Amino acid sequence: MTRIAVVGGGRIGEALIAGLLEAGRANKDLVVVETAPARAEQLAERFGVRVTPSVSDAVVGADLVVVAVKPGDVDAVLLDLSKADLDSGREQVLVSLAAGVTTARLEARLPAGFPVVRVMSNTPMLVGQGMSALAPGRYADAEQLEQVSEVLATVGKVVTVAESQMDAVTAVSGSGPAYFFLVVEAMVDAGVSLGLTRDVATQLVVQTMIGSAALLDETGQSAVDLRAAVTSPAGTTAAALRELERGGLRSAFLEALHASRQRSAEQGASNE
Repeated sequence: MTRIAVVGGGRIGEALIAGLLEAGRANKDLVVVETAPARAEQLAERFGVRVTPSVSDAVVGADLVVVAVKPGDVDAVLLDLSKADLDSGREQVLVSLAAGVTTARLEARLPAGFPVVRVMSNTPMLVGQGMSALAPGRYADAEQLEQVSEVLATVGKVVTVAESQMDAVTAVSGSGPAYFFLVVEAMVDAGVSLGLTRDVATQLVVQTMIGSAALLDETGQSAVDLRAAVTSPAGTTAAALRELERGGLRSAFLEALHASRQRSAEQGASNE
């Protein structure tokens, strides 16, 4: 059984722990690094896992070392790891969920040849519906990548991409939930302006989004086909879509995602 050390007991670390336990992972195979005493106690009580403030202590015997901290805290973790008893001969793998931190940067601060996998996940992993993209470093092999994929699959879906595509992944899915939240916010406000109560408008919009996503996921039909099926000639949907197109919805999303990708690239460069 794969033993996993999760460095960082914040929301993302907690989501991963919860997903692993829900998938049948044994408590004894997980250890969490959390330096805040109150938070450490909370995690230990909630999940029944061992929690330690020491990175060096946590990584002993771990097959996967998952770094689930903010990008600004990565260097401190890597410094602790460089002092720990890491053993590349034991096939340990470092998995980084820190945004904008490249595999090259991680590899440069670890023992030579140490396998690294970079991950970009998004916040829906908090409810088991995340989207994670994996980018292997130079020394991670196919078996190790599959091992990491299986772990991340406990909190959502997983794809593998090249490191060079991670900025695009960030723009599409890493930042993606915020785009949908903004659309929901705008539609709810519009519903209120049409005379609905905010509670009713929110229920209508949220369930419509959930149902639409389920249709896309489960039917295998394209968004183009599903949109066409809802759009009767000269009907209400056609009238609404005409206004969205007139408002430049497509070009706005194109520019927004390009801006997000560019910012991700800038942040990555500053982290080198």
